[in-house]
Amino acid sequence: MFKTLFSLPRTVWLIGLISFVNDSASEMLYPLMPLYLASVLMVGPKALGIIEGVAEATSSLFKLVSGVIVDRTKKTKPWIVFGYMLAGLGRPLIALANSWLLVLMIRFTDRLGKGLRSSPRDALLAESVSANQRGITFGLHRSMDNAGAVVGPILAALLISQDVPIREIFFWAIIPGVLTVALALCLKEPKRDASKTPSKFTWSMKGLPPEFKRYILVVALFALSNSSDMFLLLRARELGVSQEHIPLLWATISLITTIFGTPLSALSDRFSRRNFIAIAWAAYALIYAGMGYTSLTVSWLFGLFALYGLFKAATEGVEKALVADLAPSGLTGTAFGWFNLSSGIMLLPASLIFGWLYEISGSTAAFLFSGACAAVAVILLVFWVYRPQKQKT
Repeated sequence: MFKTLFSLPRTVWLIGLISFVNDSASEMLYPLMPLYLASVLMVGPKALGIIEGVAEATSSLFKLVSGVIVDRTKKTKPWIVFGYMLAGLGRPLIALANSWLLVLMIRFTDRLGKGLRSSPRDALLAESVSANQRGITFGLHRSMDNAGAVVGPILAALLISQDVPIREIFFWAIIPGVLTVALALCLKEPKRDASKTPSKFTWSMKGLPPEFKRYILVVALFALSNSSDMFLLLRARELGVSQEHIPLLWATISLITTIFGTPLSALSDRFSRRNFIAIAWAAYALIYAGMGYTSLTVSWLFGLFALYGLFKAATEGVEKALVADLAPSGLTGTAFGWFNLSSGIMLLPASLIFGWLYEISGSTAAFLFSGACAAVAVILLVFWVYRPQKQKT
């Protein structure tokens, strides 16, 4: 594995470094959001669900837009640079917000940047390596991304331990934001066959195989179970985890994902990606069922968070590698656009439903709903996505 890993192109490692720096800033703030909303702006789970749902839905819509445009223009770098620029400049402004509606607007800008950069970045990664290196490539990218998610919360915990106000911590995010943009400007476009450029823009799935279309529908169903991770942190705080330990708990998840993301994704280059995803999704259903257990102890909570890190390690890279496997030549950006749209647009209803159930019926109902959706998605992935085609007579 290590020989293959270190033979990957410079572009793959540079994109990984960019994601590491960007996520150091993003994840320094992410675990503080529910604390900031609850202790500074005095709002509850429903407002959190609206903010995260709208923000992620916006991101998902623009992931499709940018993916389609990339296939037409064959240019990925401008969208990657502009996307990181919007996020890097937008995040620190949360410190100036005096209402949750302003937080929503700022998160909207942040996620707009993510939407504009994600599909072009994924397409650039897919085009930079051969088919038998896709698993390890996307696994490496997700590992470096999650390494930033380890550093960020640790920095947040250190700042909180020094009695730095939460508002001031948001201002610190400007430094890695500027560095991220500088690194993105160093990216280079790969050589492409101009003859494969589509004659016109298309927003449909025309030209994409039936297996891909079914996969996208199942991904959307699973995404309905995958509400904002902030609810996991809210549950941890509810169970008695101290405020200064919340960022460290989130960092632990990211550390596990960083360590296991690359080797698990590399295994999918040799074995069935579908089976990897199905097993991980099934584990997710069990994790969420456990999170809703009324007598859950803090020690068991830590164990479930560790399993959640393994779930993320086994899926984040492999799900994207499967998209690249199913995407026809010339439609890679569009395929990633539809994947990112379907996996993200459902975060709006997912977060709204979860937040509503959490506040009205309690944590057990909310977590069991998510677990049930995940279980149905597993069944469809195994028995429906790759169903054999009927022979024409």
